[in-house]
Amino acid sequence: MKNKLFVMLSVLILASLVLSACGAPATEAPAVATEAPAATEAPAATEAPVATEAPAAEEITLTLGSWRVDDVAAWEVINAAFHEAYPNITVKFDPTNPPDYNATLRTQLETGTGPDLFFVRSFATGRELFDAGYIASLKDLPGITDSFTEASRSPWATDSGEPYAVPIIAVSHGIYYNKDIFAANGIEVPTTWEDLMAASQTLLDAGVIPFSNGTKDAWDINEVVMMQFIPSNIGGYEGRMAYLNGERCFNSEEMVASFQQIADLKPFLPTGFEATSYYDAEQLFAQGQAAMMMDGSWSIGAFEKDATDFEWGVFYPPALEGKDQYVTFHIDAAIGANAASANLDSAMVFLEWLESSDFAELLGNNLPGFFPLTKGVPTLSDPIAADFMAFNDAAAGVDIRFVWEKLLAAPSGNVDAYTSLNNNVIAVLKGEKTPQEAADAFNADLAAWYAPSASCAP
Repeated sequence: MKNKLFVMLSVLILASLVLSACGAPATEAPAVATEAPAATEAPAATEAPVATEAPAAEEITLTLGSWRVDDVAAWEVINAAFHEAYPNITVKFDPTNPPDYNATLRTQLETGTGPDLFFVRSFATGRELFDAGYIASLKDLPGITDSFTEASRSPWATDSGEPYAVPIIAVSHGIYYNKDIFAANGIEVPTTWEDLMAASQTLLDAGVIPFSNGTKDAWDINEVVMMQFIPSNIGGYEGRMAYLNGERCFNSEEMVASFQQIADLKPFLPTGFEATSYYDAEQLFAQGQAAMMMDGSWSIGAFEKDATDFEWGVFYPPALEGKDQYVTFHIDAAIGANAASANLDSAMVFLEWLESSDFAELLGNNLPGFFPLTKGVPTLSDPIAADFMAFNDAAAGVDIRFVWEKLLAAPSGNVDAYTSLNNNVIAVLKGEKTPQEAADAFNADLAAWYAPSASCAP
């Protein structure tokens, strides 16, 4: 299963290099696969960071920034294991609320108050921080080339292959469901979209909230729901490339179908879903008040802690009739070092440790649903995490979130794809736009600045 996933992701990332060679913005393109690994560019004596072993006499405390506020306990375990290996270095996990993370981190880095280490988002968002000089280069970090596949490294590397963050996790998407509520209402796990809608109606008629999702935290309905629908509708990676190279307009019938699925969900969301936050949605499901929640694998730990009064499981949203099933499996996070850190040598020691099988095992089994990206990861023990991984084997293919690779950063005065998609999904749910109108607006926003889609301008 692991080999199949890496083959899929390698084809996904490496094939996109052909597109970048044909005119995509250079700052957003993945690393060129034929570049020599950074570790071979210098004599052996210069390959190691200045302080692969931290000064024994000096006590160092490193801060680690993250958008994962729910993972404090797990990272305490992980960081304690590192401290055992390096007794003079203590790592303090210091997360920020997810919607605020990008802006907060940027402000910290600009004002010289940033953490020593921090989670780095994939593709353009992380690349901008490196290009601005805020993230230290890892071209001399031992093991960075051998520990990860090209597919895993590329989202955090320059055009020439220079790495600037250590890949740590990928995440998946799916539908959590209450097995007890399903059984009480005679519902089997749906295998078609029509079955899912019929099951939702049955639940609604029985006085049960079908889906707990809301829109107060707009990223939820955009990333977790809309970007879960898109791959199956457009044909996975190959379909996404058709948009990125200008062969399809962003208001194609496939995109309209994705907005239509959002419209289909509206009757089955909580009353007052506009005021329902992501946390509220998780609690509605965990407390047994809602039968389902579209969410990510990252919530396994939260539900194993909070949803203890009933049996629950996961399934993947069935594709529309005539469509193959594609799974959103997103290369999500890496950890980089603050280039201005006063403890950069010790930070490099931590980053090198992240390449180890010890870290991969600690991560995978203390944070189920966060899938380590190191080669040779041991079998994960959590059964729900295994179910998420099984989605990949059953699917026609996997792909990253639709807008991530090349559409996150728009020129000044334009609307980036994430913001546009988010706004139009919300507009459909509010009844302000039809699915066709939302797709047309999405297309117009991108055609205004994304060169390959210029011919799609209205």
